[in-house]
Amino acid sequence: MQHFVWDANPVAFAFGPLHVFWYGILFATAILSGLEFMKWVYRREQRDLSELDSLFIYIVIGIVVGARLGHCFFYEPDFYLAHPMKIFAVWEGGLASHGGGLGVILALYLYCKKYKVDYLWLIDRIAIPTALFGFFVRMGNFMNSEIIGDPTDSVFGIVFSRVDMLPRHPTQLYEAFSYLLIFFVLTFLYVKRGEKLQKGFLFGLFLVLIFSARFMIEFVKTKQADYSLGIGLSTGQLLSIPFLLFGIYLIIRSFQKSK
Repeated sequence: MQHFVWDANPVAFAFGPLHVFWYGILFATAILSGLEFMKWVYRREQRDLSELDSLFIYIVIGIVVGARLGHCFFYEPDFYLAHPMKIFAVWEGGLASHGGGLGVILALYLYCKKYKVDYLWLIDRIAIPTALFGFFVRMGNFMNSEIIGDPTDSVFGIVFSRVDMLPRHPTQLYEAFSYLLIFFVLTFLYVKRGEKLQKGFLFGLFLVLIFSARFMIEFVKTKQADYSLGIGLSTGQLLSIPFLLFGIYLIIRSFQKSK
């Protein structure tokens, strides 16, 4: 079977010694697209757009700090505990989505507490562009030929020639397009049913859909953690379970309140 060979250069362009990577471009696009989406939400609900200035700062810090610490301590704890200064070397790569999620949840809590904003109202709406954020980040991983899947002979297999010449599951694309579909589902529900949905429902649904997809895709993804759990589940799957359970709780809670 002839498989598609992916050998894209992760560097988009360079100015002398300065290299601009596709991952960085897509990461920035993810953040800016989320900001534009929230501007649309605030206009739609007739809220003050100036509130987004502080919110944007809180979210960016939450994503970057949470994702970096998540990678360091969820996936490579031995290395970073032995070399703590390397934690700050973000340019060397290493961001974890679970850590980024926790970072945003905490950042939003601090923001809402300081500015007296309804937490569930805000996080319901932030959840929608967060799914789109995941799409762009996983496309960045695809451009870097990283977070690849196990070898496969299926028609979906792609040869990542920068890694090896084996056809592998393109797990970055599996996740990216799952997240894009989830973004459209959440947007549709927000537009059609937003005012009738109980607070917490959209965020709960986001957690259930995102981490169900992540849990299933992990079965064909190459091991990312530098240690073995020995229980048949990956670190990514174990980290997904609490988010998934919390999402189920929020959905059940919203149904109970609607009754």
